[in-house]
Amino acid sequence: MQTLASKGQLRASFVRWALFLVPLVLLLGYVSGEFGGSDTPWFAALEKPAIYPPPAVFGIVWGVLFVTIGIAGALVGSAWGARGRLLALGAFAVHFMGPLAWTPVFFGLQEMQVALGIIAYSGASLVLVVALYWRVRRSAGILMLPYLAWVCFAGVLNYAFIVENPDGGPANPDGAVQRFELGES
Repeated sequence: MQTLASKGQLRASFVRWALFLVPLVLLLGYVSGEFGGSDTPWFAALEKPAIYPPPAVFGIVWGVLFVTIGIAGALVGSAWGARGRLLALGAFAVHFMGPLAWTPVFFGLQEMQVALGIIAYSGASLVLVVALYWRVRRSAGILMLPYLAWVCFAGVLNYAFIVENPDGGPANPDGAVQRFELGES
């Protein structure tokens, strides 16, 4: 029996893919976060839904998820010769634009309804990515399931923020007031 690559070569391919994708996913997530964050006066003034977790949870969860997303991508990327490999990687690239856009839209532009549409797109496209990853490498599809669960939770949370803040949040969240002094005429 002839093989295209030894087990050692396949492991080395996975390591190379992981060393590329894990930092890339982390970097893209970081850059997205720099275009908007929860430390704005607008967000601080919003009514928080009951399901809103402590803020520290988000950094921890996203950090872990970004690593597992990179590892799942590396499993698919290193599956040389697997049917649907390039389609799965391409579908992930198209999908990942959604989650990366969500933070700047929700926090930066303060557009909760638009952000809800983005998170709906993210969830729907992620279902496709999970299915495609699963076909290439089952373990990659399994690694993406916590991410899918978190995106679904994020969608519910986004919707809950809209319900709690139907007017889109305070118009003047920093508390600045324009004062006029009336003089004698």
